Parts: sequence; structure tokens; C-alpha cells
Amino acid sequence: MLNLAARLALRAQGKVEPNPLVGCVLTRDGRVVGMGHHRAFGGPHAEVEAIRDALRRGESTRGATAYVTLEPCNAQGRQPPCSRALIEAGVSRVVYAAADPNPAKAGGAGALRDAGVDVQLSDASALASGLSEPFRKRVRTGLPWVIAKWAQTIDGRVATRTGESRWISGEWARRRVHALRGRVDAILTGIGTVVTDDPMLTARLAHSPRRMATRVVVDTDMRLPLDSQLARTAREVPTIIAVERSMACTTYTAPKRAAMDQAGVTIIPIADQGHGHGLNLPELLTTLRRDHHVCTLLVEAGPGLMGSMFEEDLIDEAVVYIAPLMLGDEQAKSVAVGRSADKLSNARRFALTRVKRVGPDIEAVYRRTRDGARV
Repeated sequence: MLNLAARLALRAQGKVEPNPLVGCVLTRDGRVVGMGHHRAFGGPHAEVEAIRDALRRGESTRGATAYVTLEPCNAQGRQPPCSRALIEAGVSRVVYAAADPNPAKAGGAGALRDAGVDVQLSDASALASGLSEPFRKRVRTGLPWVIAKWAQTIDGRVATRTGESRWISGEWARRRVHALRGRVDAILTGIGTVVTDDPMLTARLAHSPRRMATRVVVDTDMRLPLDSQLARTAREVPTIIAVERSMACTTYTAPKRAAMDQAGVTIIPIADQGHGHGLNLPELLTTLRRDHHVCTLLVEAGPGLMGSMFEEDLIDEAVVYIAPLMLGDEQAKSVAVGRSADKLSNARRFALTRVKRVGPDIEAVYRRTRDGARV
């Protein structure tokens, strides 16, 4: 039942953020009597949707069991508390997959117990337990959920030694990437990728994008070409360049800043880590979350920036497309560079959560693990 609730919740990916994805299934006498999920930010929560579904079916919710992916909320927000809705519906048992980390809304389990409802926290469904990890991370750290995406050959190369990478993956995989772009708040890349590939970073191959992702370029020295596709379309698609702090105020860059402003490009100053290590990436992520409301960030970048993101341990999830190609060239480009890892214990460990065949390619999804537990 928790698996089913999680699959219901996933239908709204890209529509509910900054709220968490939540699904709910109601059962009674061994039958499913109601199902619901949080469909859109500001709309009814999953528990209310499931109760309404049961009533539409002519089913009673008295004595029912509710399976919910997240602890029912316990405070008035845009919607009334779900704990109260479950109590008023006469639900006798609630099984939930993860505790609500939001101190303003937590306490639903206690309120339900006080009303005589049997409440159980269950880890029986890894899918349901992991569903709210992005939300829990945002509440806990103030940082967005970061997804790294790349396409690679069987031997882990993302481009030839000359930089050729179009196209390692097939059309089906590229369509899935565009669908993913249409579900995130922002897409992060590096200036090297922009100069080399001149990407658009839009969800133009997706049938119905749910969000227009802001394009963010790590551009320490303000090198973004004004004739690039990103700059030329900045009035239609929000575009940000993150530059070293002094570059955002020196008279030397004043003409370029004026041209960027004219094009519609937003400049955000970020501290330099010094010693040639580039921008302070944790500060960048904090700024994107705090000032630009980025809940979910997709990283599509070259080996340098990708390596820095892994070195700073900022990647929460990896979506990897493995193509049936073998280069066997030690000078071909790898996924990430710049880290020093002389022992396996220095590796960043991930857990495989899903594998799917996509045309001729394989889509593998991983989540970061720490001390044997997922993020």
C-alpha cells in the first residue's frame, strides 16, 4: 500500500514544490476504498484527496487504514491540517513512511494518537520512505535537492578526446532528459560547456513541461558570449550567471554587465574559493535556494564542474544513461575530474534505486549514501 501511495505521489513531480510529494491510500476490510495525492502547490493534500475519492465511490472511511508517504501535517497552512481530516473521517489506523521534518507542520502522529488512532511509522517501502528526501533535505539544510545527469559509454566516458559528445545516448534517452528538465526549478552548467556546446538547456522535447527551469551558469570571469543561445534567449527563459564577487562590481566589467542586463541575464556574485578552485559552490546553492526559490537543481556539466560538485559532496542523486558504446581511449573525457581519491574509502558512495531500459540505452538512478544510509 505504501508503494502504491508513492507511485500516486510521483504523478505530481514538478507541480507541488516547494511542498513535498505525498500520496495516500485508504483501505477498509481488505479493500482499497480511496486513493489520492497532492496534485499541485496550494491544492488539497493527499489525505483529503483520498477521503474525497472514497466518498465519491460511496465508500465509508470509518474504521479505515490510511497509508501515507509522509506524516500527516498538523497545522493550518494553505490547507487545513490533515491529522484533523483523518480524525474527522473516522480513520482508525495510520501508517506513514517518513516523519515530517517541518517544525511548523510536524506533530501529526501525536495528534492522531491523542485522538485514539493507531499510528505506525513503517520503513517497509523504500520508495515511499525515500520520496520525501528532497523535502527533508531542504528543511534540514536550506539547500536544494541536486541531481547530476550524464550520458556515458560502457567504459564511463562522456566525450571523445576531442570533446565530441553528440550524441552518446539515443533519442529516447534525450527525451527523458528533457522531461526531467521540465520537472526541476533550475539547470546548472559551467561556462566551458556553454562555450564548447552552446546549449539551450530547455525542455523543448518534453510533451508538457511542468516548470520552466532557470538556466544557471558557473561563469567565474563573466565570459558568457552575448551571441550564445543562453544569452539570446534570456528574455524568454530565466538565465543566471554566477560570477566571482569582485567581477560583479569592478569598473572593468561594467560594459559587459550592462550588456548582460540588456540581454536579460541576471548576475549573482559568489565568493571565490581561491587558489584556482573556482566559486564557492555551497554558497551558490544556498543563494539559489534562498533568493531564487530553487528547490530542485539539475546539473548538466562537464568533468571539471561535475568533479567539483562531487568533491564538495553536493550531489544527492545521479541519473546516468549508459550507451552501448565502447571507446577504450584513456584520453577520452571522464564524467568527473579534479578529485584526489587514492583509496576506495575516498569514493562517494551511491545506492542504485532504479534501472530502466530506454531504447538502446540503460537509465540508472542512484542516491547518495552516507554511513550506510541514504541522504
